[in-house]
Amino acid sequence: MVVGVARHLGARLAARLAAEPGIDRVVGVDLVEPAESIGAAEFVRADIRTSDVGRVMDRAAPDTVVHMNILATRADAGGRTPQKEINVIGTMQLLAACQRSASVRKVVVKSSTTVYGSGPQAPALFAEDMVSGAYTRRGYEKDAGEVEAYVRGFSRRRPDVGVTILRFANVLGPDIRTGLTEYFVLPVVPVVLGRDPRFQLVHEQDCVDALRVATVEHRPGIFNVAGDGFLVLSQALRRAGRPIVPLPTLGSPFVGGILRRTGVVDMDSAMVRFLTYGRGVDTTRMRTQLKFDPVYSTVATFDAFAGARTRGGLLDRDRIRAVEHTLRGVLTGEDTRGR
Repeated sequence: MVVGVARHLGARLAARLAAEPGIDRVVGVDLVEPAESIGAAEFVRADIRTSDVGRVMDRAAPDTVVHMNILATRADAGGRTPQKEINVIGTMQLLAACQRSASVRKVVVKSSTTVYGSGPQAPALFAEDMVSGAYTRRGYEKDAGEVEAYVRGFSRRRPDVGVTILRFANVLGPDIRTGLTEYFVLPVVPVVLGRDPRFQLVHEQDCVDALRVATVEHRPGIFNVAGDGFLVLSQALRRAGRPIVPLPTLGSPFVGGILRRTGVVDMDSAMVRFLTYGRGVDTTRMRTQLKFDPVYSTVATFDAFAGARTRGGLLDRDRIRAVEHTLRGVLTGEDTRGR
């Protein structure tokens, strides 16, 4: 059972698992019908905030449950209140159904490195056994911490069920749409004056592949998942060909209001802190215990995203680089023709 198939990654995972040799049946669950193909998986409509999910589980009797329905932005849910209800209440209902089920033997949860938060005193790299939530404040950061706390409680109550939590760095790629992807394609990108945060990324294909490994293999535990290497924000925006506007903060109501009214990006408090301070995680356990190696590095992930989303138009990154090159030649007196 894959919960959360109406969204891009959930649909891709359901389709991938349905085509996996040795898996007889995949049931995709969500409140609305998926806009993307879920392959040979069956779709069942249910609201995980209610007891509906328990009735679905009783009928389907899955041996593995993959929880993908944790929403990172308010816009995905229609507001902060429904976002919290889906994330926290929905997880409680789903885990309660898993606890009652005699068929469930494995639970896989798609979590986020957001559980560590972002802040000026944060370590260079967060490891999985560091106290999650130590640097968090509110919003989605708090939701992610609460979700994981409920999952750990479930694991203590049902020690016979293997539980895997995958904490993904921010997921980018050619097709996925998130608050961060829409931030990077703004015509002019606001940044915090004097800050150049570093971060890691996961390609959307690597995200699906890591979830597949956790689902079909026995890999219990908590794992950070991120591509090799780092980017800093200024490098990323240059690679995307995006001009910047430095501001004292991204967290003011004025900035947030403008961005929300554009309908382009939902700048919540977790995203503001991430774009101010960045975040890094240790992925040693991902390789040694989960036995997963991402195909795409952080830089390759961003370039795959930028190649698909920032080509063409006035702000095409190659066009901007050509203009910069020409201006540099004019200012320095160099002949840039043919270069």
